[in-house]
Amino acid sequence: MVTPPFDSRAASAPAVIGTAGHVDHGKSTLVKALTGIDPDRLAEEQARAMTIDLGFAWLTLPSGRQVSLVDVPGHERFIKNMLAGVGGIDIAMLVIAADEGCMPQTDEHLAIIDLLQIPAGLIVLTKADLVDAEWLDLMMLEVRDRVAKSILRDAPIIPVSAITGLGMDTLRSTLDDLAAALPARHVGTRPRLPIDRAFSIAGFGTVVTGTLLGGSIAVGDALRLEPSGLDVRVRGLQSHQRRTENAVPGTRVAVNVVGATVEDVHRGDVLAPKGLLSPSTRIDVLLRMLDDAPVTLKQNDPVDLFVGSAEVSAHATLLDQPELPPGATGWVQLRLDAPVAVLAGDRFIVRRPSPSTTIGGGSVIDPHPTRHRRFRPEVIAALETRAQGTPEDLVRQLLEASPMERRHVAAALPALDAADADAALASLVATGEVLVLNAAAGDQPAAWVIGSGLWQNVAAAIHDELATFHGANPKRKGMPKEVLRGKLVGLPPRAIDEILRHAGDQGLIADDGSTVRLPEFTIVLDADQATKAEAFVAALKASPYAPPAPTDLGITPETMTVLEDAGRIVRVADAIAYDADTYARIIKGVLATIAQDGTLTLAAYRDQFATSRKYAQATLEYLDQQRITRRVGDDRVRGAAAAKWEDA
Repeated sequence: MVTPPFDSRAASAPAVIGTAGHVDHGKSTLVKALTGIDPDRLAEEQARAMTIDLGFAWLTLPSGRQVSLVDVPGHERFIKNMLAGVGGIDIAMLVIAADEGCMPQTDEHLAIIDLLQIPAGLIVLTKADLVDAEWLDLMMLEVRDRVAKSILRDAPIIPVSAITGLGMDTLRSTLDDLAAALPARHVGTRPRLPIDRAFSIAGFGTVVTGTLLGGSIAVGDALRLEPSGLDVRVRGLQSHQRRTENAVPGTRVAVNVVGATVEDVHRGDVLAPKGLLSPSTRIDVLLRMLDDAPVTLKQNDPVDLFVGSAEVSAHATLLDQPELPPGATGWVQLRLDAPVAVLAGDRFIVRRPSPSTTIGGGSVIDPHPTRHRRFRPEVIAALETRAQGTPEDLVRQLLEASPMERRHVAAALPALDAADADAALASLVATGEVLVLNAAAGDQPAAWVIGSGLWQNVAAAIHDELATFHGANPKRKGMPKEVLRGKLVGLPPRAIDEILRHAGDQGLIADDGSTVRLPEFTIVLDADQATKAEAFVAALKASPYAPPAPTDLGITPETMTVLEDAGRIVRVADAIAYDADTYARIIKGVLATIAQDGTLTLAAYRDQFATSRKYAQATLEYLDQQRITRRVGDDRVRGAAAAKWEDA
């Protein structure tokens, strides 16, 4: 993974484009013509000239926007591989050969695009150079009729030839327009990476790839591999084969992880922050059967579930109807043979196991339901409420994903009237389901608000991080605040200060300005070092301006750190420290001399404090570093940070 750094400026407003369509209709050839990259990476694919597994490429569109491309197999035998790659795409590119027209996998791929409700799409008529204009016009009419009842009913149809270049510029500009029109991603949500490949690289270890959803991840992040529960750390990131320190949602990402071997990882696993996902073997869904599904779904029928990049066998419990015929929609609880890690709202596909055929799909309503009895009105009513989403439900879901300023809540929920969103938020605050992080701000627009469940998770994460730090650093006063900020992955940076302040108000942490600790944590020196520490501080007071070196009195570096963190001493050089009172007197004396004489020389300092050149030089250099003084030639003048000492 040694490549040039990734230019994050070109990754703004990213998108993932996915191909779909029948085998031999030119999907891979089209991707290669667009990008210059052959997505058929397997030797068998190249030998057989047929895509077997997922392929990946990338493209810079005319506007400069970088997009990722996922090329899927079109053969019916590899539909399962196709399904592992389409879950995270933003733009579906349905590819139909102009000389053949719609074929069986065209229809099945179109049904999958429709069931997944992919946000945008277009239809590409490849091999347009092989047909005459009259045939091409007829084919465009046939295709428009074929997609009339699907999500692609209004999609552009673009004839192209990957050989002659016909229509390729139009295709690029259309992709650019579709990508620009995609709804903005909500930056506050938390990241998920459904894994579609895992491999090992010598010298680096395990690498996993997928399409990043929901939020950013960065080098150094601690994540969890679900559903196995393995804790891993991000060692390195690549997007489009370029290194990056931070990967944003809507991009293809390769993640070099520490903590898992390639044998630990499987297609369908998900990388996410600890606590975001909870694997389940039972999910409640709203399932729509295809109009032309070859079967009627009956109670306890087996199905294959495809969600994210995962595939798992399941059995269906029909909750509101005796059976689901083609074209019907119903409430179903899927009992899974293996756990999956999903969130409410995730789209899915179900297929009949044998003969393997797509029969329907829909959305996850409850990823962690209890076991339901069939035909219970109260169960159906609860599911309908979750699916429709009351204003309170929608606000709660939003703020359980990420904290935000109160004034931005309504704007993040365009489906709600602003007054309804504000009323729902006020109701949730009143019931304690949403917390205001700055109680003094009340209902001020700039007040930060957070879901109570998310707050509990964040508070637990802060406690765990500090407990781990204290265990590893028992002689340090606390964790540097900036280090803790970096541990709070997936949260808006501006929210973190409010979160830490709220945690301090609640007595969960002690915030000392630059460091943070658990309130119950105290530094305990062993008896010998405690005795030596007291003797050292006494010696500093006894010889205030020519203090003894720490090593002369047997003071260890750890003890020096304890005394510094406790504010009892100030170390101005490796072997020179003052007790805190002496240090304060030195500063006041220095500033008084500068105020009287305009400047201070090293010799004047030495004479003023009756000390040697060694102490004078080290102390003045330290005061320069602290911006209390500023060196001009051989003299010192008042520094930018002097005011706080003059006012003290």
